[in-house]
Amino acid sequence: MKDVLAYFQRDLLRWVRGRLAVVSALVMPAAWLIFVGLALPTTFTENYIDFITPGILVLTMLGASLQGGSLLIFDRILGFLNKFLALPSSRESILFGKILFITTRGLIQATVILILAFILGAALFPPMELVLTYAILALFGLLLSAFSTTVALHLSDHDAYAAFSAMVSMPLFFTSSALMPYEVMPAWLRGLAYLNPVSFAIDSIRALQVGVILWSRLGALLVLAAVVIGVSVYRFRKVTL
Repeated sequence: MKDVLAYFQRDLLRWVRGRLAVVSALVMPAAWLIFVGLALPTTFTENYIDFITPGILVLTMLGASLQGGSLLIFDRILGFLNKFLALPSSRESILFGKILFITTRGLIQATVILILAFILGAALFPPMELVLTYAILALFGLLLSAFSTTVALHLSDHDAYAAFSAMVSMPLFFTSSALMPYEVMPAWLRGLAYLNPVSFAIDSIRALQVGVILWSRLGALLVLAAVVIGVSVYRFRKVTL
């Protein structure tokens, strides 16, 4: 853990010092929450801000996690990753340090969005529901951060990764249950949305609002996260630069 925390602290300090990056990462989720959550007319719910808040929280984690892969790209380009791989610490500590930082950064950003949602009129989460919400967001963050770092190992430069991130993030979000319930979706979209891992997290958080725990969705998210992290560890052990 000492080695993992050292890599985590390095990335955290670099992020905090880049104030523009801290603020800019909140712009898109906040815009969705304000301009869609307050302005979009709906017939399936009386308070759309309550409905959309879980989706925007997961969108925040999605964006933060996919952006995390660029950290590894920059370390490769600047030569830091070569130096880290030559250190006595295990390769897994580099990977887990990245995953821990990316997930933590996403949770910090999600906290700001959650506070904004409460200010805009979303219902306050009870304490236990809030804890479980953070647990689901953390699990989703672990899944996506492991996925993004694994992809970053196989892409040559930052432009290629930026293109990949843009290609993946919006389709994942729009083919999920973030903006509307399954019953009002077109038939062709309903199946895609139900099988979308983004929907696993959104549905789990949304169910907490009515006091229900969706064990099947949580279990699927947990299994998927374990598989992706396992693949990420395997690929990181084999990487050569």
